[in-house]
Amino acid sequence: MPESSKAKPTQPRRLQDVKHWDIETDVAIIGFGGAGACAAIEAHDTGAETILFELSSASGGSTALSSAEIYMGGNGGTRVQNACGFEDSTEDMFNYMMMSAGEKGDKTKIRTYCDNSKAHFDWLVEQGVPYKNSMESRRAVMALGDDCLLYTSNEKAWPFNQHAKPCPRGHNLQIEGDNGGPLLMKILTEQVESRGIRVEYDARALTLIIDDARNVHGIVIRINQKEHHIKTRKGVVLCAGGFVMNDAMVKKYAPKLLKANYQVGNPGDTGSGILMGMGVGANTLHMDEGFISMPFYPPEEMTLGIFVNSQGQRFINEDCYHSRVGYYAMQQISDRIYLVFSAEDFKQPPFFLGADFAGTGDTIEELEHELEVAPGSLVRTIEYYNLHAAEGKDPLFHKAGEWLKPLNAPYAALDVTPGRGAILPYFTFGGLETLPTGEVLTPEGDIIEGLFAAGRTACGIPRTAAGYGSGMSVGDATFFGRMAGKTVAKQ
Repeated sequence: MPESSKAKPTQPRRLQDVKHWDIETDVAIIGFGGAGACAAIEAHDTGAETILFELSSASGGSTALSSAEIYMGGNGGTRVQNACGFEDSTEDMFNYMMMSAGEKGDKTKIRTYCDNSKAHFDWLVEQGVPYKNSMESRRAVMALGDDCLLYTSNEKAWPFNQHAKPCPRGHNLQIEGDNGGPLLMKILTEQVESRGIRVEYDARALTLIIDDARNVHGIVIRINQKEHHIKTRKGVVLCAGGFVMNDAMVKKYAPKLLKANYQVGNPGDTGSGILMGMGVGANTLHMDEGFISMPFYPPEEMTLGIFVNSQGQRFINEDCYHSRVGYYAMQQISDRIYLVFSAEDFKQPPFFLGADFAGTGDTIEELEHELEVAPGSLVRTIEYYNLHAAEGKDPLFHKAGEWLKPLNAPYAALDVTPGRGAILPYFTFGGLETLPTGEVLTPEGDIIEGLFAAGRTACGIPRTAAGYGSGMSVGDATFFGRMAGKTVAKQ
């Protein structure tokens, strides 16, 4: 095939057009992030010759850019949970994660994940991932020190706490600061290298190679400006990330995410793996869904405030996880969203939000005027909230008592409106439909022979920001990457 040919991910190359194989292997894994690393380790350990192809010049992917919190528990609890005094029920974890995913949840995937979550923790520890037997007690997006266990979702918030016993399941690596992702990928990369698994960096996956029955026999990779045909005896595993960096795909499939303004991902998150799968007849799921955040804490004292829309009305219990708050902020028909609080509760600006002050007031009426909401609307909202908060109640949204406190003068408000300066991160959830074991499916539910996927290339456990929790994405990528690696090696 001439080097000038323009291979496209949605146009697979026909097997009969391949005249020469440049590389042959049992398994080709596309992407050396968390999913790809774990798939490679398991494929190799199951006995398959494995090659990793990575677009960039180093391993990492979006996992290296994350905090690398991993959502794990059940089965009586991990070592860290037990050391911190928690005995976690698998059924509570399952019920919680099913509720988090809502009507879009994949029961089989969630059951598989929960049943094997503690074992996944043990596997990570065996690879050398460090977890300290201590808990971050403050309300935070991520551990603020090197403590490892924290609540990273809506476990303690209504309505979730009515259906499953709350338990912290966010496991943060033992490292100071937001450095868990780089450390996790350093460890996984060392595990790949210690096994002698071949890695090709600066290698761009272009398109799959299929026969007339649309079975996958390999993949086309560009290395040093030359196309290479890679023959796979067992299969190709697509771990190439999501599509948050592909503006055209986001606009086409998930335009609501564009209300947010900060893409979370690496430059390779262009949807190429998803497009390659689509090109050979794969089904996709929930391409319109994604993570959206309103990172208004820490400091945790901001939870004492209330979110209101331009009608001056609350719309969420503020003790929810920041992604759920962001999701419901996006649902408001108003053109303004404010976080209103007492000046006495403002210790310092939110660490990650970057929002500007929208108004202040010695009275609610003064604040209401500065925010330009309908006269009397904010007054009624705060008066109603204060009346019940004084009794430790929140009849409308059931915010937990520890965060209920009447708002007292003087007042202030931050403008957290999407698109008006506040930092609202986002990334995509949609991807190829797969079995828990990694096989990619057609719209009819048939397996595409020779094709597997994991990480954000696949539609995994996270499916809506309304119930998302930190650690669900890296947990999904690492666990189902392992599942895909083991499955393809047994072909």
